[in-house]
Amino acid sequence: MNKEQLIAEIKRKQSFLCVGLDTDIDKIPAHLKNTEDPIFEFNKAIIDATKEYCVAYKPNIAFYECLGPKGWESLKKTLDYIPENIFTIADAKRGDIGNTSRYYAKTFFEYLDFDAVTIAPYMGEDSITPFLEFKDKWVIVLALTSNKGALDFQFLTDITGEKLYEKVLKTTEKWGSPENMMYVVGATRAEGIGHVRKSVPHHFFLVPGVGAQGGSLEDVANFGWNQDCGLLVNSSRGIIYASNGEDFAEKATESAQQIQLQMKAILTEKGW
Repeated sequence: MNKEQLIAEIKRKQSFLCVGLDTDIDKIPAHLKNTEDPIFEFNKAIIDATKEYCVAYKPNIAFYECLGPKGWESLKKTLDYIPENIFTIADAKRGDIGNTSRYYAKTFFEYLDFDAVTIAPYMGEDSITPFLEFKDKWVIVLALTSNKGALDFQFLTDITGEKLYEKVLKTTEKWGSPENMMYVVGATRAEGIGHVRKSVPHHFFLVPGVGAQGGSLEDVANFGWNQDCGLLVNSSRGIIYASNGEDFAEKATESAQQIQLQMKAILTEKGW
């Protein structure tokens, strides 16, 4: 999916919601566990329940690969089930070099046919550029994350006072463009979103941390907005685990619709 198509979906659905498919076999409703493929059955129901309200889905690859070949099969079936007009993100956080990076790119962009994959940039240019060789595919670079451990490295400063995450932004934007590169920017660091936006004014941000992690959607929009909207705001647990009973899909619909209505109000306020 290219940038124009993504923007068109945001306008059409009046939403910039990304639903995280962090599907934990231990947390899905008990009545699904007797099915042939519980992970896929859960994902299928969540997709049916939320596809009107979101513009992206983001499976966290760890929840699938930990199950071995069966997990990869569930992931592939899930990807094939997602409607073509919805953006798909492999939350894989790969970050190797050379041929290894190239084969990771083939895995996620050719075999699984994701639109985007998250990348850890700390091995440098050759960990990212192989992913940029694929037409209408996206690299999403980890920039300023919302976890407590972000303080261990991302805010370290050099002798000029430049923070490490700022160096990452300044350097990586030279390798790609706003047409094929996004950045992960955590919602729990609202003012940080503003700093990142000043550094990369034209790129889309993937923003985790809204909802269960305490981030504010209004703050994200205030600090992160650009002329293209420029935001994909992710919610995982708050939607897919809104209920652990047989009504889980209905509750997921309610949660996704509630967020979409908030986003619609923001888009309307911004003249969208």
